[in-house]
Amino acid sequence: MSNHPLGAACATRTDPFRVLEEIKRLTLERLGGLPGTLYGPIEDALALSATHVDRDAFQYEDQAALWSLRHQQAAQVMRYRQQLARGFDEFRTLRAPGRNYLTMGLLDESQLDLHIAGERVGEALTQRYQKSLEMVEARLHTLAGTLGLQNMVNPVGPGRLATAFVEAFDGVRIPAQLRGHLFGFYESALARVLDDLYGQTSHLLAQAGYGIERESAERVSAASEAASGANAGASGLGAAPSVTLEELRGLLHAWREGAIRPELFSAPHAPQRTLQGRRDLRVEEVVSVASLLQSEPTDAFARALAGSGELRAAIRERLGEGARRLGLSPDHTTIGRDSEDAIDLVAMVFESLFASQELHERCRRLYARLVLPYVKVALGDRALFDQPEHPARKLLDAITEACAGNNAETQFERELFERAALVAQRVAIEYRENMAVFEQAFAELDALLLQQRQRVFLQEERAAQAVHGRERLQHAREHADAVVGRRLSAQPLCEATASFLGTSWRHHLLQVLLRDGVDSARFAEAVALGDALVEADGLAARAEGRALATRLVALERAIGDCLGSSGQDDTAAQHGLVALVRGLAWPDAARAVHPLPPRADAEDDGEDRKLWLAGGTDTLPPQDPAVVQSLRALTVGEWLHLTDAEGKTIKAKVGWISPLTSRRMLVNERGSRVLVASVDELAALVAQGRLAAAAAPRAFSEALAQVGERLRRATA
Repeated sequence: MSNHPLGAACATRTDPFRVLEEIKRLTLERLGGLPGTLYGPIEDALALSATHVDRDAFQYEDQAALWSLRHQQAAQVMRYRQQLARGFDEFRTLRAPGRNYLTMGLLDESQLDLHIAGERVGEALTQRYQKSLEMVEARLHTLAGTLGLQNMVNPVGPGRLATAFVEAFDGVRIPAQLRGHLFGFYESALARVLDDLYGQTSHLLAQAGYGIERESAERVSAASEAASGANAGASGLGAAPSVTLEELRGLLHAWREGAIRPELFSAPHAPQRTLQGRRDLRVEEVVSVASLLQSEPTDAFARALAGSGELRAAIRERLGEGARRLGLSPDHTTIGRDSEDAIDLVAMVFESLFASQELHERCRRLYARLVLPYVKVALGDRALFDQPEHPARKLLDAITEACAGNNAETQFERELFERAALVAQRVAIEYRENMAVFEQAFAELDALLLQQRQRVFLQEERAAQAVHGRERLQHAREHADAVVGRRLSAQPLCEATASFLGTSWRHHLLQVLLRDGVDSARFAEAVALGDALVEADGLAARAEGRALATRLVALERAIGDCLGSSGQDDTAAQHGLVALVRGLAWPDAARAVHPLPPRADAEDDGEDRKLWLAGGTDTLPPQDPAVVQSLRALTVGEWLHLTDAEGKTIKAKVGWISPLTSRRMLVNERGSRVLVASVDELAALVAQGRLAAAAAPRAFSEALAQVGERLRRATA
């Protein structure tokens, strides 16, 4: 750590290029060989899965691909090291790539899978090492300032490390299960070294005189507040309160010890009290009982998850039966406080999952199999409730991602559910206090989930393209209508001219706007045609026949093109031209100022109106400026809680921001559009309590937060 006070810079600093070279050397030393260390654990994981899955063809494909990758190991390590070094080159030269939005058609499906897997690894590690990254990046910002760089990309940030790994396998096709293992074990390997790497990097920067100056310190403080959700609460969006294990245990103890209103619970559901004359079972004894039972039928747990009873009571009853079988009579023993904590928290987490996630009835048996294994994990490892990246939490998150909203309507959805059921069964059979079972089960399921995430990504892209297309159409219609309306109201026109301008010319303007844009030469020519026809109508009204004939001859080709853009063939276009000429041939024809006629395609507006809240922003009252500002700052990928018209709360992500209207398109976890609205309209939802900030979907973390809220209400 730096010895310099906050806000003070070292009087003498080491040459920044030398410092960067030292960090680069350290990074290559600690990470440079990682790709070559992954194949042994992957081979073990494939061998384990082969004993449980009847998928010989796929297993052969995975083994063959692994054999090929092993033979290219040296080249992969070299490319990986080159990519790590490239990150430092980009830092020095400001060749920052920024966020890469994948463009449809530029990557084949295999490469898209790699990029999606890399993004997931980067996001997971960024969340895990957020505080360490804030310190490192603040010091790097100070160093960048001495080089005159205004922006920078952290060369040792998780996103850059994920990109380096993806690029190491550029052009390589990797089967889904093997790809899941590859990125899963890479993430685990990084997790074992990043704490030290970030600590040493921060120390090197501080020792070289690049401490955190005041501006950077404020940035770190602001980022920390954002991570905790404080900024969302201040802006009025709100956020789910974070909860610690100690807080949960305190609430549980208060609940059990009677610090609640008695009328909240009936006698059968009341918390267990201390029983006189009975010793507490040791944690090891409870684990032994759970191990005895975990592979047996779990109908009682499935019934409890269906709402026919409390899961915590069902677990206690089942453990009591198992204790008798092991000679631990309930007449002389009872479950101790620590074991009670584990049982209650696991039960409440599973109940919250079924209360908050869209889980179908067939999921009950799948989750019921997992109850006792998770009780065992909770009994022996408190990190289950403290660490979002705990292997058992990651697996439950993955299983919930596979099952939530899965109606098994397609072959892929059925396969995904069957794979989730298979890994749940494996955990129930194999878990013997070895977390590798959870890691391997997660890697296998995540390989298939990567395909689902790709489908969600493509669904979001299609939804954004559809909305963008309709907005472009609506924008072009409004612009064309404004141009036509001004010509129709500028001077009295005969019916033939007004009809042509309000139909054929109007459609022509729309087509040119959509194809070429408002600033194009073609649009200028299209507008000039309308102005020329208005002038020609004036010539006709003044009986200037020769000038009118000359003008119409000069416009003949442009008028033909205009009629042709409406899909008319040459014959129909000639008839249209004749009708226009015939109308202009009579100087004494009635002339009037004409209103803009209704569009023939007005029925299409019904779909447009569905894209945003009815009424538009002109009917909304003024909104809280702080809320509007916070909503305007939302970026693509940020999550919100949205309550729909039926009162159901769903998680929605900002999937796209319109470049035309700045409206935000919100999509659900399956990538389907749920709402398109302006910032002011979203602010109105916030004011109604229908929109609030949310964390990225983590089923276990959400359930744990709901457990905390449930206990807070009970002890209020």
